[in-house]
Formats: sequence, structure tokens, C-alpha cells
Amino acid sequence: MLSLQKASTILGAFSADQPEWGVRALAAHLDVPRATAHAYLAGLTEAGFLRRTPHGKYRLSWHISEMGAQLTAALPWFQDARALITRLALEVKSVAFLCLLEGEDVVAAIRERHPDADIDLPLDIYLPATATASGKLLYAFNDITPSTFEACTQSSITTLDEWKTEVARVRRLGYAYSIEEWIPGQCTLGVPYHHGDQVVASIGVQMSAQRYLREERQIRERVLHIVQEAELG
Repeated sequence: MLSLQKASTILGAFSADQPEWGVRALAAHLDVPRATAHAYLAGLTEAGFLRRTPHGKYRLSWHISEMGAQLTAALPWFQDARALITRLALEVKSVAFLCLLEGEDVVAAIRERHPDADIDLPLDIYLPATATASGKLLYAFNDITPSTFEACTQSSITTLDEWKTEVARVRRLGYAYSIEEWIPGQCTLGVPYHHGDQVVASIGVQMSAQRYLREERQIRERVLHIVQEAELG
């Protein structure tokens, strides 16, 4: 049976730059056997999330668009946030993202990549809360204590004491960062996105650790300015 995590990884591989996949190409992209990729694609097609083209490749189905329309209609701030992600990617020349909470799950709802970004677009949809900037920020502002800690790298938080210290820092600073805690060689910066008086999402940028550590202050000030300007506008 196709797990939700596998399904989200496969669906996340489809984008404006890569709107369709063949079995061979997807298998190579995901580093799985062709038979496995075929089974994934067939299962998602049968479920109505993908459609097969006349050339034997796969595209997202219109069912996905309908679901997206229902989601954005339920979230009145979503379209403005989407435009903000595009602006961040363009002006910071990085991967830009918007993350939400689904219960205690951190979900990457939008990602965009500037052509000159120095990392590839991550495919993960569900993110480790204690190892990512968005997870730290959303948990801190929603007063959630994690039940487990995922050691993604040697820099990941693995104890409750470390977590409490980090949450206190996030609340004091008003933003969160992850320095090679999720993916080796990469850093993320997350800032709160408000709708009314509520933090409804985490918005930020992701890039190589080399660039982030070299330009940390400028990047942070630029991201905070862009998000605050959008919220006031």
C-alpha cells in the first residue's frame, strides 16, 4: 500500500518546471527501481491524483486543482502568501517556502526556487518539526511540545532541555533558523506570517550553509522587511 509519505514525495516531484514524468525518469529521480516507480504512479493514477498522457507519461490530474481551489477558498490569506513566496524567491535568490501545521505535522504547502539558488528544491512535504526553522517557529507560537526528536544530522536538537532553550530564543527573537539541522550543508530561516492577530504560517528561505552564514544579517533583515511590508500592505 502506498504510504502518505511516499505519495507526498511523488506528488511533490511535479512542478511547473517538471510538469510530467515517465517511469524511467521518476525512478532515477527518486533512486528507486523502475517497478517501484511504476507501482507508485499507477496507484496515484487509480486514486485520481495523476493522469496518464497519450505519450505514456504522467501529469497531475484536475482533481488536484479542485482540491487546491477548495483549500485556498478556506484560507483567505493564502493567495497573498503565495505571491509573497514568489517575491521572496526572486529578491533573495533562494528557495522560498510557506509551511503550515496540520495537527502537529509541519507541512511545506508552497515552495519556489530562484534559478540562481545554490540548492535544489527539496521534495519533502512533511518536515521534521524539531530540526527545521518552520517547525521550531510554528511549535513555539502554538505552544506545542514535541513528543519525539528526530536526529536528522549531528546538529539536530535531541533533548527537551535543548528544545526549551531554542523555543525561548525563537519567541524572544521573533524568527527561527536551522543551521544544518535538517539537511547537511543547508540552512533555513523562518519568520511568522500573521493573519489578524494569529500566526497562521511560517514563511522563509532555504539555501546553502555557506551562503547563509556569510550573509546571515543581510538575509534576515531582507526577509523580515519583505514579510512585514506584505502584512502591512
